[in-house]
Order: sequence, then structure tokens, then C-alpha cells
Amino acid sequence: MSDRPRFFDDLAGMAGGAISALAGLREEAEAMMRARMDDMIQRLDLVRREELEAIQELAANARAGQEAAETKAADLETRLAALEARVSVLESPDADIRSSDAV
Repeated sequence: MSDRPRFFDDLAGMAGGAISALAGLREEAEAMMRARMDDMIQRLDLVRREELEAIQELAANARAGQEAAETKAADLETRLAALEARVSVLESPDADIRSSDAV
């Protein structure tokens, strides 16, 4: 009685084939869902994480450049105010007296 009936061999073969078919069906369903999700993302006009991070980095660099430009502008305004103060002192009537006293 070492022979198994052919019925069980056929049943095992059918079960293996069914499992294989279900695995293929699962892969196809996953691929279809992935394609639909990609379509939905494109229709919603969403961005990918890499694009968002790149834009955030650009914005941070722009912000840093803007802050540097504002600092430089403030320094230049301070220098300009000091130069205008010197010019006003030199143009004042008292400046003529001082220069004539020096002679």
C-alpha cells in the first residue's frame, strides 16, 4: 500500500496550480492599484517628497541670501548716515571758522 491513489496527486496538483494562479492575480491587482494611485496623484497635482525637499532647500537658501542682503543694506545705510553727518559738519558755517583758524 505504498501507492497513493492518483486522486490525491491530482488534488495536490490542482491546489498548487490554484495557489500559483492566486499569486499571479495578487500581483496583477497590486500593479493595477499602483497604477490607479499614480493616476490619482497626477490628477490631484501632488508633488513627490524629493521635489518638495528640493524646493524647501531652495527656499531656505533664498531666505539666507535675503537676510544677508538685508544685513548688508543696513550696514550701508549706517555708513551713508555717517558720511552724510560728516558732510553736513563740513558744510556748516562753523566748519569755515575752524578751517580759517587752522591757517
